[in-house]
Amino acid sequence: METQKIGKLILIRHQESEWNKLGKWTGFTDIGLSLDGLKKAKEIGKQIKDFHFDYIFISVLKRTKETLDQILSESSINKDIIIESVKDINERDYGDYTGKNKWDIEKELGHDEFVKLRRGWDVSIPNGESLKMVYERSVPFFLNRVLPILREEKNVLIVAHGNSLRSIIKYIENISDEDISNLEMDFGDVLFYDVDNNGHILKKEILKV
Repeated sequence: METQKIGKLILIRHQESEWNKLGKWTGFTDIGLSLDGLKKAKEIGKQIKDFHFDYIFISVLKRTKETLDQILSESSINKDIIIESVKDINERDYGDYTGKNKWDIEKELGHDEFVKLRRGWDVSIPNGESLKMVYERSVPFFLNRVLPILREEKNVLIVAHGNSLRSIIKYIENISDEDISNLEMDFGDVLFYDVDNNGHILKKEILKV
């Protein structure tokens, strides 16, 4: 049986924000990119300038829009392309830890508990979200909005956040609840996926900028 042709999925994390630079948990706070973040996003645009996109999704937070704006400024991407802002791929809500320095929290909690909190699957922050909760909003968006576009043989770019992208990657790559703590979405990485009709991985390429 012939495999159905499907578009390519490209995932990019927003680049360094002002709070990333300071080591602060940002979450839903609408912080813009640092100068280094703007430069890195522009460089990504140069590296993928000839790639054809049919549809682009970003979160509603401006650090994803600023990243995309820099990418588009250096690329030959059709400027009339549909760009949609979606809250389902916003960053994890860091609740009571929002705005606090990550490394200060590590000292308070101890290294092991800090790693569980930061990277674990079902560990909630007080008045915030766990990665599982992020997954429960980002993956339905991927399945209901993105996958139908890919099935039309169209290429989709998603510019989002470390945890919303980790959630989507968990689904795509069938990563276990235990192993998801080992997955990091680095600044400067551009992930290219070929997926099957159910949105699971067939092929993955990583461009490091």
